Amino acid sequence: MAIATFGGGCFWGVEYFFRQVPGVLNASSGYMGGDDRINRYEEVKQGNSGHAEVVQVEFDEAQVSFTELLQVFWRNHNPTSLNRQGGDIGTQYRSVIFFHSKEQKEQAEASKLALARSGKWGQRHIVTEIVPVKQFHRAEEYHQDYIQKNNLPSCHLEY
Repeated sequence: MAIATFGGGCFWGVEYFFRQVPGVLNASSGYMGGDDRINRYEEVKQGNSGHAEVVQVEFDEAQVSFTELLQVFWRNHNPTSLNRQGGDIGTQYRSVIFFHSKEQKEQAEASKLALARSGKWGQRHIVTEIVPVKQFHRAEEYHQDYIQKNNLPSCHLEY
């Protein structure tokens, strides 16, 4: 089993898309990248903790590669929108990849460059951060698999 961590706006939608991928064993919503003393939703959503809403993905590398997970990530959020996804505004909704290894860092950087060169986003700059993994704080249980539990449409658009 391997682990990858992505932030692409509201974690409910990010989690939903990763849960659909064959080979993903688990996807958990949580917080990463900020003050580790602040790790509750009510605090994080205020935008002062430094945390991003993230999804930690556990996956079987024999079934799905990190590169394939990157494709899912890029496809399901706007990586040119600084600290915002749709109506969610603030650094807690930033586009970020927290890498767990040198290989993940290299693959994330290569995929970001390839996306920029593809012209998909025109002249807009891809603002996605690629930074080392930090302490993962699992979100409260009611956030886990939120879209499925509440029979909601995804809060993300496929771009």
